[in-house]
This record gives sequence, C-alpha cells and structure tokens, in this order.
Amino acid sequence: MSAVVGFSAPRTSLGSLDPEAAARLVAAAADVALVVDRKGVIRDLALNSDELASEECRRWIGKPWVETVTVESRGKVEALLNEAAAGGVPNWRQVNHPSTQGADVPILYSAIKAGSAGRVIAVGRNLRAVSALQQRLVEAQQSLERDYARLRHAETRYRLLFQMASEAILIVDAATQRVVEANPAALRLLGNGARAVVGKPFPEGFDARSTRALQSLLQKARSAGRADEVRARLADGKREFLVAASLFRQEAAAHFLVRLTSTQGAPAPGPLASQSALLRALEASPDGFVVTEPDGRVMAANRAFLDMVQAASEEQVRGRSLDDWFGRPGADLSVLLANLRQHGAVRLFATTLRGELGLVTEVEISAVSVAEAEEPCLGFAIRSVGRRLAAATPRSGQLPRSPEQLAELIGRVPLKEIVRETTDVIERMCIEAALRLTGDNRASAAEMLGLSRQSLYVKLNRFGIEREAAAD
Repeated sequence: MSAVVGFSAPRTSLGSLDPEAAARLVAAAADVALVVDRKGVIRDLALNSDELASEECRRWIGKPWVETVTVESRGKVEALLNEAAAGGVPNWRQVNHPSTQGADVPILYSAIKAGSAGRVIAVGRNLRAVSALQQRLVEAQQSLERDYARLRHAETRYRLLFQMASEAILIVDAATQRVVEANPAALRLLGNGARAVVGKPFPEGFDARSTRALQSLLQKARSAGRADEVRARLADGKREFLVAASLFRQEAAAHFLVRLTSTQGAPAPGPLASQSALLRALEASPDGFVVTEPDGRVMAANRAFLDMVQAASEEQVRGRSLDDWFGRPGADLSVLLANLRQHGAVRLFATTLRGELGLVTEVEISAVSVAEAEEPCLGFAIRSVGRRLAAATPRSGQLPRSPEQLAELIGRVPLKEIVRETTDVIERMCIEAALRLTGDNRASAAEMLGLSRQSLYVKLNRFGIEREAAAD
C-alpha cells in the first residue's frame, strides 16, 4: 500500500478551520462519518447517503462501535481503533453492518485520531453498489459456466452419436457445398479415407446424371428444408446409393445433413422402410390426411387436403388451426379435441370444409390421438362425401322420411328450413296414420285430423301420398 501524502502546510493553507467547517468537510468527503470516543462509543455521526439514511443509522449513537457491526467484523473495528490511537498510517477495512432490510451493509472504513481527547473520526464509503455488481458478476460467471458445461455435454453426445451411427452421414456447408464432416460409416461406404472426403465439394465423384440429381436434391432441401431420396451412382459405376438431404442451421450458418444408404445387398424392408412406404402412400392418398399438434395446429398435410382447402403448398397451412377451414368455426374442432382427449379416437364425424377461395366440401373425419409418441400429435383422415350425399339427397319435391335424415342436415341447412322440414314430416306422418286408422276413408281421416276435406286433398297432393297409393 502506498504511503499517505498529506498537506505540506495545513496551518497556512487551511488557516483557522472552525469545527463546523471541518464537520461539513468530513461529512461531504464520506458516505458515513463516525465520531468515536476513547472507549469506542459512537458519540456523533454524519450521513451523506440516502441508502444509509434509510437504515436508521442514527440509532448507533451512544452504542459501542463494535456492537453496531456483524460478529466477523468486530476484530476489524478494534484494529481500526488501535491503529488510530497509535497515530499510525490509517488503513482501509471493510466492515459489515446488520441491515433491517435484508442483506448486510458493507462499508469501507478508515479511522484517524482527532485531538488530544482520544477521539477518533472514522470515515466510510458505502460498498453496497459495488457488492451488488460483484454478486451479479459472480452469478453471470456461474451462469456462463453452466451454459458452457451444457454445450460441452451436448457436443460430446453429438460427437458420440455421430461417430457411432451405423447410417452414413455427411455434413455439407450450404454456402460452399463442401463436406465439413463425415462419420466413419460414410467413409467406409464411400471407400475413401477422411482426407479424400472432408473438404471436397459435394457432389464430387458421382456420374454426370447422379450429379445433376444431387444438385436438384440440395436445391429442394434448401427451399423446403428437406427432400425425398434420390438414387446416385459413383463415377466408377460400381456403387449406387439412396441419398436424402435436410437443411439445418447452426449459429449463423446453414448446413445440409446428407444421408447415404447403399442399394447393394440391402436387407428386406424393415420398420423404417415400411414407415417410409406408409408415408408415401398417405401423401398420395385421395383422402385428405393432416397431422396436427395437440391443440389442432397443422404440422403436416398431404396433397389431397391441400386441394380440399384450396392451398397451393404445405407452407400455407402449416402452423394454422384446423378451425380455420371447418364449416362450424369454434364448434367442430372443440368437439373433436374433446373426444380425442376422452376416447383417443373419433370415427365418421360429419362436417364441411371451407376452402381459401370459397369452395365448400362435405366431409367425414376420422381422427386419432398419438399421445405416447416422442412428440404428441393428432392425425385426421378427411374424406369427401359430396357425391354420396348428392346421391342420397331426396329429389326435388320429396321430403326426408326419418329423424336421422333431419339430423344429418344440422350444420348444412339453416335452422328455419330444418324446422319447416320437421313440421312437414310430422304432418305427413299424422295424415298417413289417420288414413291407416280409417281404412283410407278420406272423409273420416279429415274429420279425425280436424281438417276440411279440401285441405286434406291439398296436403295429399303436396306430399305425394295420392301418387304413392296409386303406384301401390
């Protein structure tokens, strides 16, 4: 510690400095100033900090200084008083005061002897702000260390999986199309050492036709995020592969993950091949198929569903709710989700789909909940039944003959028309029953129904009962 350099001529430069001026000077130069007597008791204090003023430091007056600090700081207070009494070079020591508002208050003190009465003046600087900064710095450093540890563990797991994977994998820089990494399976499959693959352009070493196919594969993966498999053959013509690519981002750079599978000596289709065939079949299915998140937001959809809702690409529907296209917004999806949560599956749910351009399609929906998957999802199979309904719809002038047929109209026909249709059905049933009870005596039937004979004839003609009886 450097020696303290004092005033060279204090009597001349300061003159006759009165006690009040000296007190103001000490109070202005420190956050807290204490006047301590020979016995170590605080006789007066000055505060120059609103934060310390809120700690009720005025209660220290009349108490020994060592009783106003924490236990571990009492030795430091005694050392400050002893150094000041000896008239030595004052040292700075951090002392902690108990706080009424939580954490202790750290203050850096220095003490000097004042006058011949044994009094000591202790000046202090509030270190709470510095302590808070130090605490935040420690917390930030610990957080960074935890993040670094997680990254190291994740990288270790990635390296281990990458090296041990039985599938041949290449990591290709999307900007330069050069191979950044190749796992041992890829090196074995390509029959080259690491130096012959890593750093080389991709595709390189394939025949001309395969090179064009692989370039197209990378372009599709760049635009759509993934691309279907293509066949590629090496330039020597001895080895042929199925190559798939997907795009991923790492920090600010984009990379292709390229997977290669040899077609020679390939085993019989296993679970993965079967699943791939199933996905291709669903994509080509004439019925719509949609995979959604548990809340009904679209994750994937096949071509048939896109045609139903008049969307040009899957990107236009991904992330949107199925409720956007259902004929009864807010009702159909809620019913489907409630039944899926309760039963796990729904069969032949009738509704309509509204396309982006106004096309309305009558559909039946069967759905299933896949809650046990790694990423829970819902699957919806959507079949258009417009032609079936058109064939089953009564011809003009005819009426539905059963409550079941009326129930099918809900959601497709306004309530006013359903009520009118229901009234007609009941009226016809009553007329037919009256005719049966009276042995087809129309005069008696009209009297039983409370109708005039002319009104009954009008209704018979309206409902086609006369024509049906004649046909019988």
